[in-house]
Amino acid sequence: MRAVVAVLLFVTTVHAALWGVFRDKQEAPDFKGILPSVSYAPFEGTSHPDVDNIPNAEKIRADLKKLAPLTRAIRLYSSTGGVELVPPIAAEFGLKVTVGAWIDKNVDRNEREIDAAINLAKRNSNVIGVVVGNETVYRGEQKVDDLIGLVKRVKKSVNVPVTTGEIWNIWRDNPELASSVDFIAAHILPYWENFTDKQAVDQAVYIYGMLRDKFPGKRIVIAEFGWPSAGYNLKNANPGPFEQAAVLRNFVTRAESIGMEYNIVEAIDQPWKFFEGGVGPYWGILNAAREPKFAWTGPIVNENYWKLALLALLVGVLMSLPILRLTEATVMQSLMLSAAANGIGAWTATVFAYWTGHYFVFGSAFALTLGLILLVPLVLIAMARIEEIAAIAFGRNPLRLLAKGPSAEPAVAGSEAFPKVSIHVPAYFEPPEMLKQTLDAVARLDYPNFECVVIINNTPDPEFWQPIQDHCRALGERFKFINAEKVEGFKAGALRIAMERTAVDAEIIGIIDADYVVQPDWLKDLVPVFADPRVGLVQAPQDHRDGNRSLMHYIMNGEYAGFFDIGMVQRNEANAIIVHGTMCLIRRAAMDMAGGWNGDTICEDTDLGLAIIEHGWLTHYTNHRYGHGLLPDTYEAFKKQRHRWAYGGFQIVKKHWRRFLPGASRLSPDQRREFALGWLNWLGAESLGVLVAILNLIWVPIVAFADIAIPDKILTLPIIASFVVSLLHFVVLYRLRVPVKWGQMLGAMIAAMSVQWTVSRAVANGLITEHLAFARTSKGGFSLMSVEFQAFWEAVIGILLLIGAAVLVVTNNQKEVREIYVFAAVLVLESLPFLSAVAIAILENSRINAFSFWRRTAVRTLELIGLRPVAMPTVAGPSQPVASEIHREAS
Repeated sequence: MRAVVAVLLFVTTVHAALWGVFRDKQEAPDFKGILPSVSYAPFEGTSHPDVDNIPNAEKIRADLKKLAPLTRAIRLYSSTGGVELVPPIAAEFGLKVTVGAWIDKNVDRNEREIDAAINLAKRNSNVIGVVVGNETVYRGEQKVDDLIGLVKRVKKSVNVPVTTGEIWNIWRDNPELASSVDFIAAHILPYWENFTDKQAVDQAVYIYGMLRDKFPGKRIVIAEFGWPSAGYNLKNANPGPFEQAAVLRNFVTRAESIGMEYNIVEAIDQPWKFFEGGVGPYWGILNAAREPKFAWTGPIVNENYWKLALLALLVGVLMSLPILRLTEATVMQSLMLSAAANGIGAWTATVFAYWTGHYFVFGSAFALTLGLILLVPLVLIAMARIEEIAAIAFGRNPLRLLAKGPSAEPAVAGSEAFPKVSIHVPAYFEPPEMLKQTLDAVARLDYPNFECVVIINNTPDPEFWQPIQDHCRALGERFKFINAEKVEGFKAGALRIAMERTAVDAEIIGIIDADYVVQPDWLKDLVPVFADPRVGLVQAPQDHRDGNRSLMHYIMNGEYAGFFDIGMVQRNEANAIIVHGTMCLIRRAAMDMAGGWNGDTICEDTDLGLAIIEHGWLTHYTNHRYGHGLLPDTYEAFKKQRHRWAYGGFQIVKKHWRRFLPGASRLSPDQRREFALGWLNWLGAESLGVLVAILNLIWVPIVAFADIAIPDKILTLPIIASFVVSLLHFVVLYRLRVPVKWGQMLGAMIAAMSVQWTVSRAVANGLITEHLAFARTSKGGFSLMSVEFQAFWEAVIGILLLIGAAVLVVTNNQKEVREIYVFAAVLVLESLPFLSAVAIAILENSRINAFSFWRRTAVRTLELIGLRPVAMPTVAGPSQPVASEIHREAS
């Protein structure tokens, strides 16, 4: 424990030191004077001024009181809609005003604006100029000649200088416009011209000199110069609080030194300008709360930096505390977990900084809130996977895993040494030859005291049950045959009937599926575990003997193996295994206490296993393969099986969640945690992945065409990080625990990803339905492939995600916004599970799915290079009649 605490303190110290090392601190010239002019718009909030954002005198007076110590004058852009209140109030604070008349294509509005501007200039002595129109020519809303006419009209009506505001190149290219105004009001905004913050001041000074040279003797005013403090980059132009402070302090110092007249855009952030490429709200020297965004003297620093650092450290420490509960955690295990926890803390601080430093309209606020809500389970899933990596890579070896070894010798003779086992084999329309193999293997069990109850349910065709009845008679009295019609409750109903026919003295119930060929030492090895009266259940893994039927079956078998060699082994350490309905031994007393088989879920085995654990029984697991079954015949069957498991799992969540409340059952905190994280990691991760992918698809046109600055790095980078964690989780744990080759491991990864849509659809079904019919998994090679393409919806969604990524890249080509490229990369990553399903569906119908294709290819290759081909080994497990036939046929 002392070592673990030392590790946590060390990681926290390093985390704090990193905040200190990476603290940004920049130098810039001090400015101790007063700005000559700033742009002022007396609006608040996110509502557009043309809708309902009407200022009042009190708000304007409060704003100008804040601005009076900072500037000598303000520039307005309109003269109606409440803005007409500004000049007389500005006079109260000794502020000069440049009045603006907003000009666009609306002739009536233009008339109102011009009349109002003229009246303001006449009635307020502090008005020092009138600007008719703002970038009107640039926006294409007025032709140069028409605008000149409006300027001349205003000049005749007022006694102050009159001009129009335009981007500098409009003045350069239209000298007749310059001739018609009293002074040139040029806008120089280097951000919009893709200059870096380091180039911005030099570019402005250069343009100022160019205008002076082109229009000698003309008064030149830089009517807009500024830099945004947040938003998207525009190619090389990076917005940011440090960049804004440095650019403005450098600019005003240079401008004062050369006698430049200038106006800073703008005084106060305008959240309603969200349509201006994401940076529109962030040009103010004051934020929307009317607080300074930076200091004009001294080093440029983030005043809230240490508050964010403290938040990051606190979250990191809190998320590290569960490490103290781990039993015998190693130093490296603690180090990895604590580093991950502190990484979450740093991300939390970044989220907080983003949330408090940005403005949101309803749509962007909703998107960000929803995104963060969805990221919470995503982060928990990533942390759970990191914890599993740390436990397996650096933690202690499993202590509770039943290892294969010499069978326990009985201490006494007789029935007490070998408690009676009743093996139940439920079957529904199973191929008779396959079921005979299963029963023959049971007959070969090296255990003296067992019976076998074969229950065929709802299978009226005698071709399926008659051969099994005859075979049971041939195998002897140990084998009981039941043919039950009109059984309700599917497999659970059949198993209830089997229990009724079970020998009274049977203490242990064994469950195997109809396709499982068990090893002779299954009972001999595992029944002795029940000598401990606390043990209620012993589970052995599933495995398959036909993994080399095809390339698809090969990778499917690798995918199954991961669950039994990784997840089940780790869950067993907390006595929290997932019970599955084959290769399972259950103490009869534990089954009775838990209520027996229930038909209210379609995963009756997992349901019963959880109920047994909830009653306080111990469970044990071995990852030694004591039996081998058959894989689903087709990809369609594989998906149907996974849908049944996921739907049944969701039913179990709905049925049992109350028992996870404190005091509601005998579940320990570790057991509650394992089951909760297990459900979240499986059902939640897959459903969340599909939901996020669909939401991102919906968001693509908004990002591509509406310039809304969401999603940001705080949403997209965690998705990428979670994908990387999942990838590492799969690869590292497979290499450490699952004895498969690299090719089968990569194939297993594709198979695992391919059922994301299937699992999420099962969860959706579980939300809207109470019960679905039990769907038998087709096995034994008797099922034909469906004529329908088995990944249609996956193909649709996967292709749409790729199209969305392409749209983002193409529309971003002119702006080169990094966050949009990251978003496009996220869409590509999100498409991989869907495309994996497409790949397997295509593989199933192609020649390369057959191992014979690869064998012939290998032979031809060896012949071409002059080598003699040798026999290829098989890849499946023991007792492989189907696989052996395939190899003989291929030979």
